[in-house]
Amino acid sequence: MPPEAPSHTADPLDDDDYPAYTMGRAAEMIGATPAFLRAIGEARLIVPLRSEGGHRRYSRYQLRLAARARELVDDGTPIDAACRIIILEDQLEEARRINEELRGTRTGSGEPAGA
Repeated sequence: MPPEAPSHTADPLDDDDYPAYTMGRAAEMIGATPAFLRAIGEARLIVPLRSEGGHRRYSRYQLRLAARARELVDDGTPIDAACRIIILEDQLEEARRINEELRGTRTGSGEPAGA
């Protein structure tokens, strides 16, 4: 009997990093233009994956970053500065998450949190 194909319990569309959206759909979802998405790509805020045909594909996580960039640009922030702000915000959030994990590990090991 041939081996069974692995079952995928999680739907890829539930994955924030799954590149599910085309450039046109992504731009529509955040209320921007494809040119805006290209510009934030050039500023290295997001790097979309490419389909086999070379088309840009965006994840929900990337769309959240793009939407935040659009908000800042709409408020008058230059696009390069908006991208840098978002990168720093994202790094700060990641550092906070790691800090909380480490604090949880430390207090979970029997040591006091302030030790």
